[in-house]
Amino acid sequence: MKIYHNPRCSKSREALNLIKEQGVEPEVVEYLKTPPSAAELQDLLKLLKLRPRDIIRSKDESFAALKLNLDDDKAVLAALVKHPELLERPIVVQGSQAVVARPPERVRELFPR
Repeated sequence: MKIYHNPRCSKSREALNLIKEQGVEPEVVEYLKTPPSAAELQDLLKLLKLRPRDIIRSKDESFAALKLNLDDDKAVLAALVKHPELLERPIVVQGSQAVVARPPERVRELFPR
């Protein structure tokens, strides 16, 4: 299991704790320190079955300054690579499945029932 994590984000910390409560020690990717490449983001989007617009924090202050067209997938993807702080968090991957864990309880979807 892998979590794209921002330790300053309460929702991200909560998701990480929920994973650990299941006895799993995930690979933690602090995406602000090691931002994902465009290829990594495209792989994540395939697993999530989402478009780039769906994983960008459009309510973030710095988003407005970019004046992005959210329908332009290439531009949004490029913005996420250049501005990883705009990546919605946390994103959790387990094998061929992934979720944007907002709310954090969504990580439970990745565990067997």
